[in-house]
Amino acid sequence: MAGHSKFKNIQHRKGAQDKKRAKIFTKLIRDISVAAKQGADPEINPRLKHAIACAKAHNLPKERIEKAIHAKEHDQNELHEIRYEGFLTDGLAVIVETITDNKNRTASDVRSMFNKFGGHMGEQGSASFMYDHLGCIIYPISICSEDELTQKALELGASDITCEHEHYTIYTDVQDFSKCEHALADIYGVASESYLSWKPHNLSIVTDEVKAKKLLDFIEALEHNEDVQNVFPNFDFTDEIIESLQ
Repeated sequence: MAGHSKFKNIQHRKGAQDKKRAKIFTKLIRDISVAAKQGADPEINPRLKHAIACAKAHNLPKERIEKAIHAKEHDQNELHEIRYEGFLTDGLAVIVETITDNKNRTASDVRSMFNKFGGHMGEQGSASFMYDHLGCIIYPISICSEDELTQKALELGASDITCEHEHYTIYTDVQDFSKCEHALADIYGVASESYLSWKPHNLSIVTDEVKAKKLLDFIEALEHNEDVQNVFPNFDFTDEIIESLQ
């Protein structure tokens, strides 16, 4: 449910299988409900369209998807999107995006996790100034050549394109995200992933295995919380560390 990187691939391999289905469903339902505030028609609401696609990929039953889309307005309004920012040792930063029906509970849980792993919560804005807020659209490299996608994406308003781990990642300004996503979908089909991302200006590479294990445990603890939707660290690991943690 969030970013695409070497680090995120570890989460899928190491952590995804031990997450409880009920927590995953709760996250998916909340994401759909909040997205539906912007309109119940997924064909004109790209955020809702992507939320539904994620839900189907995780086998969320169709009736629960429909119920989340058409939840009563007062039920939707009970959900709040809140961003938390914090720091770990050596100035490593993490942005945590949540959807919650209880602000006090979520703030307490996130703060507790930062404290448990030797970090601390900061004020909103204390870490995000070190990131760019961008649209992120991901396709498998099998769709076309990198040169073709680069040309098409830039013509459609993309700001940058990268290729790694069998995927293309297309970045856009936030205001161009929906337009670019729709246009690329018309050409290449629905993206594997698409979301608004926090991309760090500078990525710290962790080379110590003990430190890397602790950081991984921290991210997994956050992601296992049902209120947490997305986690954006400003660090990654060397390929050697990745292999040792699998």
